[in-house]
Amino acid sequence: MTTRGPVLLVLGDSLAFHGPERGEPADEPRLWPNVAAAALGGRAELVAGIGWTARHAWHAVTHDPRVWALMPHVDALILGIGGMDTLPSPLPTALRELIPTLRPDRLRRAVRAGYQRAQPRLARAFAALPGGGPVALPPRLTVGYLEQCRTAVQAIRPGIPVVAALPSVHRAEIYARVHAGRPAAERATREWAAGAGVALLDLPALVGEHVLSGQGNPDGMHWGWPAHAAVGAALADLLRPVLEG
Repeated sequence: MTTRGPVLLVLGDSLAFHGPERGEPADEPRLWPNVAAAALGGRAELVAGIGWTARHAWHAVTHDPRVWALMPHVDALILGIGGMDTLPSPLPTALRELIPTLRPDRLRRAVRAGYQRAQPRLARAFAALPGGGPVALPPRLTVGYLEQCRTAVQAIRPGIPVVAALPSVHRAEIYARVHAGRPAAERATREWAAGAGVALLDLPALVGEHVLSGQGNPDGMHWGWPAHAAVGAALADLLRPVLEG
């Protein structure tokens, strides 16, 4: 009789599938979800997108039939999401996400180029405001969506372990290296996780030096393979006692 290893459902953003040079296929073995799954003798099912916030993850849980098909087989839920929520967002997220829908194409390209030019300057200016200015998703909403993801999955798979991630760090010039929203998001995530019985993956401790010293992707946000390896190994260490106990 054959046995299968654990199935990790990973809800993530581009940090879950972007390497030192580019976005990679979800089955690239060096990506941190696959590093963790391989160390546990199982597989990772990655549901992620560029720029995804916790709200996007909740939308995937409730709207993506691929996620529904996975539910009977999931052994652990990894909420590798929330870091993009902390980034400066001079334009409200709902409006920013409408830019790709603008027509004609010339208008869309002009608006996008204008926003990309303005974003670093606006991020720097808003960072001087109380609280550091607007972010992609406020911490209270981030943890609200994380909790909805957790309760929805555990309603179908009671008792499975849940791991969330503290927001990572960045040195991205497109955001003028501003990350004023991260401390408040970390506090909210820690408080929510403690109350919900969720384990935490400390991304700043694992990848902070790698990113801030310029060893990661030239964009100043995504990671090189050593950081993916470190995060994957740390995740496996968190899950192993629960899954193998």
